[in-house]
Amino acid sequence: MMTINQFIKPKSTKRNSKGNLELGGCDCLELAGKYGTPLYVMCKETLVDMAQSFKKAFSDYPKFQPTYASKALMTKKIAEILYSEGFGFDAVSGGEIYTLHKAGVDMARVTFNGNNKTQDEIKLALEVGIGHFSIDNFSEIEDLASALQGTDKIQHVQLRITPGIECHTHEYIQTGHLDSKFGFDLSQTDSAVEEILKHKNLELKGLHAHIGSQIFETKVFEDEIEVLIKELARLNEKFNLKLDEINIGGGLGITYTKEDTPPSVYEIAEIIKNAIDKNCKKYSIEKPKLFIEPGRSIVGTAGATLYRAGSSKQVPNGKKYVALDGGMADNPRPSMYGAQYSAEVANNKENKTTEQITLSGRYCESGDILIKNIELPKIEKGDVVCIYNTGAYNYSMASNYNRILKPAMVLVNQGQSAMIVSRQTYEQLIENDL
Repeated sequence: MMTINQFIKPKSTKRNSKGNLELGGCDCLELAGKYGTPLYVMCKETLVDMAQSFKKAFSDYPKFQPTYASKALMTKKIAEILYSEGFGFDAVSGGEIYTLHKAGVDMARVTFNGNNKTQDEIKLALEVGIGHFSIDNFSEIEDLASALQGTDKIQHVQLRITPGIECHTHEYIQTGHLDSKFGFDLSQTDSAVEEILKHKNLELKGLHAHIGSQIFETKVFEDEIEVLIKELARLNEKFNLKLDEINIGGGLGITYTKEDTPPSVYEIAEIIKNAIDKNCKKYSIEKPKLFIEPGRSIVGTAGATLYRAGSSKQVPNGKKYVALDGGMADNPRPSMYGAQYSAEVANNKENKTTEQITLSGRYCESGDILIKNIELPKIEKGDVVCIYNTGAYNYSMASNYNRILKPAMVLVNQGQSAMIVSRQTYEQLIENDL
């Protein structure tokens, strides 16, 4: 079995002859000077490598559709790159659908997921030719059927179920356990199928589940697959159907700090394929088409954020705080669920003495802390600090808290950089104010 460890830093990370940090062959100090800070930096080499790793890991599975979870990070350029690598997309809003459509994605490769799709979003999804709807509840069956009424369109749907599997991750990012806002309980699937079969415009293709995010365990994926295949076989027999798709969601964890030990893409692929083989034989069905929805594990490590250091504060007999020019509005994860990160100083600090500090943000909240108690070379005002693994759920969750502008994003590759999200301006900040 091929194994490749996950890393904290983008593949292209190195120190150049000046001693400065480089990402994608670009000097981070020069990036900060040219584009300003805070600055989201995406390494194309790492992004493409992760996408190709998923394809290689499942290359011997007969019917496989990698489906990127757009919520992790969605911009037109990110969509273009992953689409060119053969990925489909999991979208959870009209905004994600619109972005994918404008990026030139074949919308037949897109699954519309979510627990409360609006009528306008359903209409948009149908207009652009979305491939699948993941049906989340009884209300959605009626909403979708109503939107299709009077047309001859046949819409493919998958039924999202809660498999009753609880993974050991933060409670906010667990989704597969029974007490969840997402999906049908297994006791409800028969009724849901009966409702779908009443509507000639809906064609049920298979089952969908998602058990959580930032998962390091492997047994939970085996358990999930058994639940899905057992239920698929049961529904086929009871309703004389030919369901032949399972969507197992995403959730593979990544390495934020050296304490994190997630399985590699290749390790988890072998576990998933073996579990499908085992359970297809056990329940006497053919291998279904497999959808998998990686998000964080595709874009997380490809991203880093550059900040400039500002003020500092030494608490008497206590911590030393160094404030950066961003914080909880461009990366809310530490304040939301205690997420931990790794960082280093981008400028040349060779042979400099280190000290333990806490990297804080600039926002008016005591909880605006990015990294607690990190050992770094002594930071001076104006130094550039790089925080790693910020590709997922940073830009996508960013806000204008304190009316501070959202950062720009650049793509770096082989010594070249290009802005793919422009820095917000004050005029853009107030353009919707009345």
